[in-house]
Amino acid sequence: MKDTYQVIVVGAGFAGVAAAKELGRKGIRVLLIDSNNYHQFQPLLYQVATSQIGVSAIARPLRSVFRRFKTVKVLTAKVESVDAAQRSVTTEDGQTLRAEILVIAVGAVPNFFNTPGAEELAFPLYSVTDATRLGTGLTRLLDEADRNPDIFVDVVVVGGGPTGVETAGAMAENVKYVVRKYFSPELAARCRVHLVDMVPSVLNMFSSKSQKYATEHLKKVGVQLHMGVGVTEVREDGVTLADGSSVPGQIVVWAGGLKAGDIIAGSGLTQGRGGRIDVHPDLTAPDVEGVYVIGDAANITDSTGAKLPQLGSVAQQAGKWAATNILADLSGGTRMPFRYLDKGYMAMVGRGAAVAELGRKRLQLQGIFAFLSWLLVHLALLSGLQQKVRALFSWLNGYILHSPAQVVVSGPMEKEPPAPEETGIRGLPDPRL
Repeated sequence: MKDTYQVIVVGAGFAGVAAAKELGRKGIRVLLIDSNNYHQFQPLLYQVATSQIGVSAIARPLRSVFRRFKTVKVLTAKVESVDAAQRSVTTEDGQTLRAEILVIAVGAVPNFFNTPGAEELAFPLYSVTDATRLGTGLTRLLDEADRNPDIFVDVVVVGGGPTGVETAGAMAENVKYVVRKYFSPELAARCRVHLVDMVPSVLNMFSSKSQKYATEHLKKVGVQLHMGVGVTEVREDGVTLADGSSVPGQIVVWAGGLKAGDIIAGSGLTQGRGGRIDVHPDLTAPDVEGVYVIGDAANITDSTGAKLPQLGSVAQQAGKWAATNILADLSGGTRMPFRYLDKGYMAMVGRGAAVAELGRKRLQLQGIFAFLSWLLVHLALLSGLQQKVRALFSWLNGYILHSPAQVVVSGPMEKEPPAPEETGIRGLPDPRL
């Protein structure tokens, strides 16, 4: 392996993969580094955790993604540090790699906001490993409660944004359809799903009409809402709220926000809000040459200077735009400021229920039409034909027949990462209730 590349891309999320693809199409010699050998479709992680689809529908091997891109090399390695000034990357085995241009697309990590007990006890939902661990935990808890009629199953979801709403809605519908069918109505009656957030309404970034629809549907499927009060502590038996009350919960799902990870902190770049890098309009990092920061590691602005949300569509478009500017760098051209095409927001609330606000003018849809739009958009965005087919089959099977498969789990329920042999795509458990 050569020590110097034209471009090194660190991170194979939406932003990193999009950048590497665009550069590969132009014959640029790219090294793409990620600790996983697959690209994950993050918007559907909650469906893996709640048994609606399997891991193979959202995780595609990177070498499959880039099999036609002869100048893109995939390296599966954990990055220990990034030196932005030197445009270098050091991997866990001590190897240092350098590039003419460095693209940092390392994503983010859950932000627990220093809440006591949260990092140790709560289940985040940002990776395939997180989703499979949560699915295993839910299944074990249901098995235990099925054996013991005195056990109530309480799940607390912290965070009223799209991830929290989608997760809580899916879990409540699993109780209604899956637990009742595959376990017993008696067990379903002992299952409760709670959604907690310090803001007064769910889906804070959506319109009041969408918020009202989501709230009403969540209540309809049995989600107990605790809005307008924050979580001050996560305990083994639930959470404590800012008003002194508590919510029971053997499982606490943390969907309360993200921040930049340690790689960004040690890169030598000046950090902004959330520990992310405030990039220039052309997506380059401040104070250094030849470094781009994109995706959840960056604070990206639109043409008005307003910060864009941490969305997959922003990351994907930024990756493509960064690649175009990199091509300009390599050919002596001129970089262009990033222009984001605002496609709007979507959130699934349950079977046949979703909210969508499309385009800059925010065309609002609720109910079945938003649900079908959500399915079509996410199906189109999935990477790979096999992934699309698997997701479509799972949705038809789950939403029409209410017939997800049973998960088989082994080992103790724990929050620590599984053994390395369990983290490959083939080795991951299929967490379906």
